[in-house]
Amino acid sequence: MTYSHLDPAMHHRVAWNAGKTVGTKRPLTQKQIWAIRFFLDREERLRDRALFDLAIDSKLRGCDLVKLKIGDLVAGSDIRNRALVIQQKTGRPVQFEITADARASLATWLLRRGGPADGYVFPSRLDHRRPMSTRQYARLLDELVTAVGLRREDYGTHSMRRTKAAMIYRATGNLRAVQILLGHTKIENTVRYLGVDVEDALLLAERTEI
Repeated sequence: MTYSHLDPAMHHRVAWNAGKTVGTKRPLTQKQIWAIRFFLDREERLRDRALFDLAIDSKLRGCDLVKLKIGDLVAGSDIRNRALVIQQKTGRPVQFEITADARASLATWLLRRGGPADGYVFPSRLDHRRPMSTRQYARLLDELVTAVGLRREDYGTHSMRRTKAAMIYRATGNLRAVQILLGHTKIENTVRYLGVDVEDALLLAERTEI
């Protein structure tokens, strides 16, 4: 439901973002990633460890991540090294890598989870025929960052999408590669997404000696 700013009801209506931190969410650091992994392993949360690892590797939006099916990630009895999905937002395909840590945690989770190739990797707790909701995914991330002493207001589902992309950019300065990995149609979107500014450009230039 929407309201006009002229409606009397709006005079006492509190803004949806009052008291909240809005804007770009921070990516996680390597130290924070390992802290969260340690927490998940200690608590023996197989599903959440697999979801966390895959979220970082895939760099997918939450809506695409939760809808992954077992057949998207498994070939025969093995977890794929790479996978491809069609993005819900753009309708365009995007590929991503699945590294050794993610393959190991996924294999452990899928062995426990079972199910057919057309089943969701992370099904809803209420109905296994449906995927986990993006809201449930967001709540889980709130819990994880809080568990390792971070402010949940500073992090969100896009933190997971940005984490590895930001690391790749800092290591290489290759915006085009990051654009492809994120599935952005325009490099300007990648620049805004990573928060690339003049300082970043100058640091890259200073590293280059001629």
